[in-house]
Amino acid sequence: MEEEHGNSHVSSTSNLETAKAERSVWLMKCPVAVAKSWQSHPHSDPHPVAKVVLSLDPLHPDDSSSLQFTMEMTGTDAGKIPKSYSLNMFKDFVPMCVLSEANQGKVAIEGKVEHKFDMKPHGENLEEYGRLCRERTSKSMIKNRQIQVIDNDRGVHMRPMPGMIGLISSTSKDKKKTAPVKQSDMKRTRRDRGELEDIMFKLFERQPNWALKQLVQETDQPAQFLKEILNELCVYNKRGTNQGTYELKPEYKKAAEDTNAE
Repeated sequence: MEEEHGNSHVSSTSNLETAKAERSVWLMKCPVAVAKSWQSHPHSDPHPVAKVVLSLDPLHPDDSSSLQFTMEMTGTDAGKIPKSYSLNMFKDFVPMCVLSEANQGKVAIEGKVEHKFDMKPHGENLEEYGRLCRERTSKSMIKNRQIQVIDNDRGVHMRPMPGMIGLISSTSKDKKKTAPVKQSDMKRTRRDRGELEDIMFKLFERQPNWALKQLVQETDQPAQFLKEILNELCVYNKRGTNQGTYELKPEYKKAAEDTNAE
C-alpha cells in the first residue's frame, strides 16, 4: 500500500505544478473591445497596457465598502475605445483557481481567485462606448455576400453525369415525403459575443421591453446563450405591466438616451 501511494503522488506532481497554488489573483470580465486591444498588444513591448487606481476613505481605511477600483488604459493603440473604466468588485462567488498549460503540455496552477471584477466604462465614457457599440452593430449588419456570374450559362455543370441517372428513382413508391424541419428543432449557431451585444442594444433602441421568446426569434440564437447576455445587460421584470420581459439596466439605458438626444 505504501508503494502504491508513493507512485500516485509522483504521477500527480509531475503532471500538475502547484508551486503558485496559494498566490492570490484577480478575475476580471472586460468588454470585447478592450480584450481585442490587449490581445493585439505586442508581447515584446515592455510598457503596461493599463493601470489600476485604488481609492479609499482615509478616515476609514479598514472599511472594505469604501474601496473603489478604477482602470485607465495606457496603451497608445487603444483607438476609439474609452480610456477610463470602473471595476465593480465581488467577493461572493464560487471558489476558483487559474490554470495554465505550456507548449509541452505541462499544466500549472497560477493562483486562486481572491477578487472578481466587472469592468464597465466610467460615467463620462458611456456615451463614447455607446457610439462604439453602434458602429460595431452597423458593421455587423453589412452583408459580404456577392453575386457571381457564371461564364458557362448553358448549365453544363448542372447536368447529371453518366452513371448517376440510374441512382435516381422515379417511381412513386420510392419517393418519401420528408417532414419540414421546424425552426425550434434546428440547431442555432452562436454569434460572436460582442456582435450579439451590439445587436441587443439595437433591438432595445427599437422598443424598451422584450420577452425571451421574442429575442430568440429576432436574433436566431440559443435561449441559454441569450440569457447569459441578458443577465449582464438587462433587468428582468418579475411583476407589473411589463412582467416577464427584459429591459436595459439604467446605466446602459442612460447612455442610449444621451446619444439619441444628440
